[in-house]
Amino acid sequence: MIRAKSTLTVLGAAMLLSVGGQVQAGATLDAVKSKGFVQCGISDGLPGFSYADAKGQYKGIDVDICRAVAAAVFGDAEKVKYSPLTAKERFTALQSGEVDMLSRNTTWTSSRDAAMGLNFTGVTYYDGQGFLVNKELGVTSAKELDGATVCIQAGTTTELNLSDYFRSNSLNYTPITYDTSDESAKSLESGRCDVLTSDQSQLYA
Repeated sequence: MIRAKSTLTVLGAAMLLSVGGQVQAGATLDAVKSKGFVQCGISDGLPGFSYADAKGQYKGIDVDICRAVAAAVFGDAEKVKYSPLTAKERFTALQSGEVDMLSRNTTWTSSRDAAMGLNFTGVTYYDGQGFLVNKELGVTSAKELDGATVCIQAGTTTELNLSDYFRSNSLNYTPITYDTSDESAKSLESGRCDVLTSDQSQLYA
């Protein structure tokens, strides 16, 4: 399943990038200018997207978007601070004003677009959901996962997709949810679950 992944989500209509790249004025933009930096919500560690290197410097495409917004607002890409957020924390942090924008892996759905009071301003990456399985199981297809214990990150559309897939294929499973992707991965490594499901980009990372 291919899903639209937006890594640039902004509270209300306050600050967004238009097609022409102009930053529109609004309450959030005024607040950002007043404090002198952009508070950007990113993932809690995803190589290639947002990840702290050995020097503690954040790198990746999501980080680059944060820097681009800072450059557009202030003319200085360094005027940005980062808030690593789990999937469960991200929307609350944005709605409460803890962060000015999100630049992280977030599925753009019609329900989120309509009901959360947020604007998805553009798709930066197309991804799909996959399964990571211990080789010892000898599984070659997701349809062979009947009765499996599946590790999954809480607060994601991945949970809903997993339920839909197993139900539509008349398969049973036991979910084990975690707040972070790192916890889910460690659970698979320890053998607590048979399968880890997440975005394919996250599984490769």
